[in-house]
Amino acid sequence: MTTSGKPEIDTSRPHSARMYDYYLGGKDWYPVDEEAAERVLTVCPQIRHTAETNRSFMHRATRTLASEYGVRQFVDIGTGIPTPPNLHQVAQEVAPDSRVVYADHDATVLEYAHVLMRSAPEGRTAYISADVREDDILDSARLREVIDLDKPVALSLVALLHFVPDENKPYDIVRGLLDRLAPGSFLVLSHCTTDFDAAAWQGVKKIYDAGGTTVQLRSKQEVELFYDGLELLEPGVTAAHQWRPDGTGETTADADALRSATLYAGVGRKP
Repeated sequence: MTTSGKPEIDTSRPHSARMYDYYLGGKDWYPVDEEAAERVLTVCPQIRHTAETNRSFMHRATRTLASEYGVRQFVDIGTGIPTPPNLHQVAQEVAPDSRVVYADHDATVLEYAHVLMRSAPEGRTAYISADVREDDILDSARLREVIDLDKPVALSLVALLHFVPDENKPYDIVRGLLDRLAPGSFLVLSHCTTDFDAAAWQGVKKIYDAGGTTVQLRSKQEVELFYDGLELLEPGVTAAHQWRPDGTGETTADADALRSATLYAGVGRKP
């Protein structure tokens, strides 16, 4: 810890949030992250496309929930380094009174928390430092200042759970969070997989594991288990680029995009 109480940024080994920023063409990474990311690109050149596709899914899902389902509260866990448009910007473009709480435990993300709190005047945003594997995020006093758990909430776990191995009981974590949310709440989730290109993604896993970030890639059936008891919005759990494409990215008929698909995505509603 630093003397200010903030966690120090560890630049001795790569970090998933900073590597993700590198894939997206950002600037908030260190040489150790660049080195690891370039090794990943060697075994899995489509990972830049994966990062872009993942963010595009998050934008579409947020916009869909705000515009079609009237959702006005969002909790985004595993936020990552802010890359505009952030979730609150997408939601508040549709509904300026939207309330958003971000949660992450990476020191680099904490440095940019001020960016995540630039809310529209009608709404509110907040950032809390928390680890979904260890902390009761929904019990945070800061979160409860912004989010009313008696009303529907969209829980965003985008590109998070492949960093939560089975030993951390990810299904129990998700179920515990959903159990606290009001009926009519939603789970927004994306998850990397080996289903489309096993060799490439086993190579990715080896690089992340060697750098100290454990990765567990899951099949479609395993990803669908996260939605147990929920009502899936059409088109269900599918390759991320196929979830309600809006014409700005690939279409379901794009064979090259399907071959490079690397993550599943879906949105489920709590009855």
